[in-house]
Amino acid sequence: MGVGFQKLKLLYHTVKYLKAKQIFYRLYYTFRNKLFKPVYTRKCTGSNDIIWTDGILYPNSYLKNGTFSFLNIKHNFNGVIDWNYNQYGKLWTYNLNYFDFLNQADISKVEGLSLIHNYLEMDSGLIDGKEPYPISLRAINWIKFLSKNKINNQDINQTLYNHYQILLHNPEYHLLGNHLLENAFSLLFGAVYFGDKRLGSKAKTLLKSELEEQILEDGAHFELSPMYHQILLHRLLDCINLLKNNVTSEFNTLLLFLEEKAVVMVSWLEQVTFKNGMIPMVNDSAYSIAASTRELRNYAEKLGIIPKEMSLSKSGYRKFITSVYECFMDVGNVGPAYQPGHAHADTFSFVLHVNEKPIIIDPGVSTYGINKIRERERSTAYHNTVTVNGQNSSQVWGGFRVGKRAEVTLLTDEANHISARHNGFKNYNHNRSFICKDNELIIEDVLENNTIGVAYFHCHPNCKLSHDPQSNTILIDGIKLSFTGQQKITIKDYNFANGMNNLSVSRKIVVPFLGKLRTHVILK
Repeated sequence: MGVGFQKLKLLYHTVKYLKAKQIFYRLYYTFRNKLFKPVYTRKCTGSNDIIWTDGILYPNSYLKNGTFSFLNIKHNFNGVIDWNYNQYGKLWTYNLNYFDFLNQADISKVEGLSLIHNYLEMDSGLIDGKEPYPISLRAINWIKFLSKNKINNQDINQTLYNHYQILLHNPEYHLLGNHLLENAFSLLFGAVYFGDKRLGSKAKTLLKSELEEQILEDGAHFELSPMYHQILLHRLLDCINLLKNNVTSEFNTLLLFLEEKAVVMVSWLEQVTFKNGMIPMVNDSAYSIAASTRELRNYAEKLGIIPKEMSLSKSGYRKFITSVYECFMDVGNVGPAYQPGHAHADTFSFVLHVNEKPIIIDPGVSTYGINKIRERERSTAYHNTVTVNGQNSSQVWGGFRVGKRAEVTLLTDEANHISARHNGFKNYNHNRSFICKDNELIIEDVLENNTIGVAYFHCHPNCKLSHDPQSNTILIDGIKLSFTGQQKITIKDYNFANGMNNLSVSRKIVVPFLGKLRTHVILK
């Protein structure tokens, strides 16, 4: 079969999962904007003097005198700030346009106001900043900053209100997922700030439908990324904070609903967070982006949100916890089916912490660019699982797309024993089981038809590894890994992502095997 046919197949297996709504709005927005070039302006009649008390401040990203630092890349604008600056990729430009720095600890009222006025001067020429997602985040940040600093400026309010008209008429229905939820959170802030019924009605409709859809039974956000879960929980808590401080009968029922969702989201986050406060860096999670679990827990408690005992279920994640180790496992499907942009081909991968130290880790992500690094960081071989013939268990491609994907069948779901099967490899099913004992972890892999597979174990950069070929064992900081069924054992280098645009060399264990492999982790 030709390359063209293979591309058509890949496209078919990608598009077939989309909702009709996504396809319709992708076409509708494209043709509407080209044919009619709508202008979104509406007279702003003023704003409410709302009360805002900061819950969690952002890390410093504005470093004074036109210098900004996002995603581990620092840039100084000599003189005029170019809000369309794109030399570091779209995500950096997005971060510049979010205006999180208005709500960092180290910024004055004068500095923040100056940056907003600078932005107003370039409003007509904005590109990425006029997209619904950055509008959503920026509008919240402006409202927080203006409110806590008691600033009521008609020019700022008019521009902000115009941006809300863009958002109101362009919710990200073509994407859905976390983008649409962020649109909804922002519309609520706009509704309270401007006292606008249209914004309020849209916010209530979207928040109720999207939170019901996107927050799973066990409290997970359905894109299954702990980092994005933290980001969205932060935003949800901000909305609760807003409504508690600015009471109106219009949103009484909504507030109760938001509080219910916050309880289960905090509860899920507590379940997946390790004892040392780290989260598993799965599904596009990255270091130093979101508020920590501890910060979110404290914020929630101040708002009267108390987590409850819940078990991991619908998210497809499971976790063993003993007095010695914690093992986080992924035995779920790629999700959600219609928006898997942050999904990786990591079915049956796991993360292991011993005595609160990361030992076997998810290597994380360093880029959202559509490039070879992004391909590698989403691949099966970049995770702690098994590949067959170099295949990915799910067809990750194009930066944020997934074609054909592994279907998981959960076989055993017990407190100390998890086993599952997936069909992501052509002609070969992969079975993996995890068995938990007090000081031992046993992982068994079985490939149907006795085929050759390769198991990978990515170690944290701080770990010291040694290999004893006579006993088929690896020592990782004194922790013993022994193998049965291996063809050989190799230690190789890999690039560990210690945040966006921040790679360092670490070590991984590569174990090819025929049909069956037993990995015994001894922690005594």
